[in-house]
Amino acid sequence: MGDPRLASRLKEVRTAAGLTQADLAERAGVSRKTVNTVENGVFVPSTLLALSLARALGTTVEDLFWLTE
Repeated sequence: MGDPRLASRLKEVRTAAGLTQADLAERAGVSRKTVNTVENGVFVPSTLLALSLARALGTTVEDLFWLTE
């Protein structure tokens, strides 16, 4: 079994909601760069950030992120 990695639908859900990275960042109280790095898999979000992003998009953490193997 390999190391699990975090997969994300953040960009897909954000664009479906008609939001820019800056819009989502403002709603979640973070920088646009933070949203960008999470979307591009550069940065694994903390639990608090994942919850903030999910709340800002009106969805659940589980809908946005999951583990792959």
